[in-house]
Amino acid sequence: MQMEAGLDTGPMLLAESLAIGSDETTGQLTVRLADLGGRLLVQALRSVSTLRAQPQPAEGATYANKIEKSEAWLDWRLPAVALARKVRAYDPFPVAQTRLDDVVIRVWRANAEARVAPADPGTITAAGPAGIEVACGEGSLRLIDLQRGGGKRLPAREFLGGYPVAVAQRFADGPA
Repeated sequence: MQMEAGLDTGPMLLAESLAIGSDETTGQLTVRLADLGGRLLVQALRSVSTLRAQPQPAEGATYANKIEKSEAWLDWRLPAVALARKVRAYDPFPVAQTRLDDVVIRVWRANAEARVAPADPGTITAAGPAGIEVACGEGSLRLIDLQRGGGKRLPAREFLGGYPVAVAQRFADGPA
């Protein structure tokens, strides 16, 4: 991209799209984008005399504000699909989080489940080696990798071994 006075507004010299995997985290996508950017930079330097600048399309361009830690709190009233995306989007930073009683729990990996959980949003409907299932506004979210404050990231089986939870306990929607 050529430089202009505006933020990321200059004409493009090379462009390539990249599909985002359905289970891909921000950290994984960042690595793939860095690889792509490096490859395109080498390609641009090798063919600088033949590159033709193309204006950036105005449609679809948006400005993204800096992500704040406060955005990472899970709102259990949202659909499970949206929460699973949020978990992937906030890995590796700031990491999705919730609260059970007075304990902050970071959620590193989760899957949306289509079945409807018969409970209020945030209520634990099942807990076992495969994960902790939590009722959402639509469907349920299976928490697979979790971390307590000061602890390390653990698969659900190990997490539950050191921090048991019970069916019917309820996660809070935000900070205390």
